[in-house]
Amino acid sequence: MLPLVLSLMAVSADEPDRSAWQDYKVDVRVPIARSSERYPLSDQANKGGWVRYDPMWDEFTGAALDTAKWHPTNPDWKGRQPAAFLPSNVRLSEGKLHLTMRREEPPEPLRAEGYHTFSSAAVKSTGTVLYGYFECKARAMRSHGSSAFWFYRAEQDQWTEIDVFEIGGGAPEHKRRLYMTVHVFHTPAVKKHFQIGGIFEAPWDLADDYHVYGLEWSKEEIRFYLDGHLVRRGPNTHWHQPLHMNFDSETMPDWFSLPREEDLPSTFSIEYVRAWKRADQPSAAGKEERR
Repeated sequence: MLPLVLSLMAVSADEPDRSAWQDYKVDVRVPIARSSERYPLSDQANKGGWVRYDPMWDEFTGAALDTAKWHPTNPDWKGRQPAAFLPSNVRLSEGKLHLTMRREEPPEPLRAEGYHTFSSAAVKSTGTVLYGYFECKARAMRSHGSSAFWFYRAEQDQWTEIDVFEIGGGAPEHKRRLYMTVHVFHTPAVKKHFQIGGIFEAPWDLADDYHVYGLEWSKEEIRFYLDGHLVRRGPNTHWHQPLHMNFDSETMPDWFSLPREEDLPSTFSIEYVRAWKRADQPSAAGKEERR
């Protein structure tokens, strides 16, 4: 996520009613059987009428990142200090995308801007998307560096964000916590930033293994899933802007604290990311852009 407040509390009178958001205490250890790779894990019968959306579907089986779909860094942001995003920390191997955090000095131009000691990684989609179901299978890094799957777009008249997860996989008290947050930085109707966040406490350390994380984003509602189980939902009151998809790792000194030298390098690995659109919502696709 972009570098503003980390508190999960409301900060604006423009914020919608937090009580409308619901968290679910479900036993995610109960497996949901996957009978088809064609549909979201939470909807194997495809009751939602999901159709594969290729621009944001990637199994990461190639020899290199598909630059038609992804930037090998975030072209609009150099990272959360002190760590700087470096494309050299992004690689594909064994059918997975790997984002690595290291203890190393960034190049001089970045040091002059205040980056130091650490490097990290980011990939950002070249295109934007409005509504859909988005699922990744990933393993968080086991350090104080963050592992994140999120959507955002910062425009002059509108800036919104959906954080599917942020995980501090090696940070004490955070290892089992799945942080899910929605932000509005500004819109024509909202002039002050607010955020609404939730936490799901998993029964295991999230860096121990790969898990399936899902976002169902419609005009009416936003839903978050872990291993096919619905863990959080709320009304979609503000998130109607086409957004870029992102995976990244950041230093979070005021939240997870800085990584320990003995824990680095550490790697956030993504086995796949899959995307679907509803067959009955073709109008949403017309609003998407690429750059």
